[in-house]
Amino acid sequence: MGVAELIPGVSGGTIAFITGIYVELVQSIRALDLSTLRKAWHGRLREAWEGANVGFLAILGVGMVTSVFTFAAGVNWLLENREVLVWAFFFGLIVASAIYVGRFARPWSYMRIVVGALGVGAGLLLSTIHPLPAPEHWFSTTLAGAVAVCAWILPGISGSFILLLLGQYQLLVRALTELDVAFLAALGAGCTIGLLAFARILTWLIRTRYESTLAFLCGLMAGSLQKLWPWRETVTSYLDSDGREVPLVVRPVSAGQWEALTGQDPMVMGAVLSMLLACSVVLGLELVSRKRRTHAEEGRG
Repeated sequence: MGVAELIPGVSGGTIAFITGIYVELVQSIRALDLSTLRKAWHGRLREAWEGANVGFLAILGVGMVTSVFTFAAGVNWLLENREVLVWAFFFGLIVASAIYVGRFARPWSYMRIVVGALGVGAGLLLSTIHPLPAPEHWFSTTLAGAVAVCAWILPGISGSFILLLLGQYQLLVRALTELDVAFLAALGAGCTIGLLAFARILTWLIRTRYESTLAFLCGLMAGSLQKLWPWRETVTSYLDSDGREVPLVVRPVSAGQWEALTGQDPMVMGAVLSMLLACSVVLGLELVSRKRRTHAEEGRG
């Protein structure tokens, strides 16, 4: 999940859903309320720990933080030097994830089809919004974190993609590489506020509108696919604080057009293989999750 959130377009929530820990994750975050804090304050640490499933969240959090700091530089290098192959991998990952999540929205009634269509529209809207220039201020970073973390917990929306739209993604990658503590603290504060607030809404949706919620998220992923197309033309760009040119507005083009524009090999076969690799990753995660559920059911039996 940590590596997924480094990538604009890939949702950590999707990874959680595929691996079978999604509902437990949302419910555990929802349990982190004032009651839990009061129990801890009054010395009832074990009760607070077990009630909010803190052990599960701690293990997940350590794994995510470790992977983020371990792979941030590598992801940054790949985006700069193997852009087509990386975006092709993201594209295949979201296609496979949309199909996977869509299976849990069945049966596809008329109402769920409508909800899924609304998700497609929302995805198209998000994918066509022009990213904002990066405002380097702690308040804008905190606000971006609060919004992006809502995407992090949803299967289908990438928190990094939202950060990209808000002009904060490049700053995040640089901050992770250079260990910019001030930036990471501001982003973390925003994420904490947004996560605790949004988890309550999401818990209610899962309890009362589970299949319809997944139908919307499936459509959302499908609608945002054009943002992840491997061959893209940069329409406008801007210079960040280090003087580096960063794409601001891009549009999808064919592999032939991309080759004519850039003079580089479009690596069509490599892109196709990268997409297939991404699909196999989702299939592998599903098989692991299915095996885990089978073992759990056999243990209960």
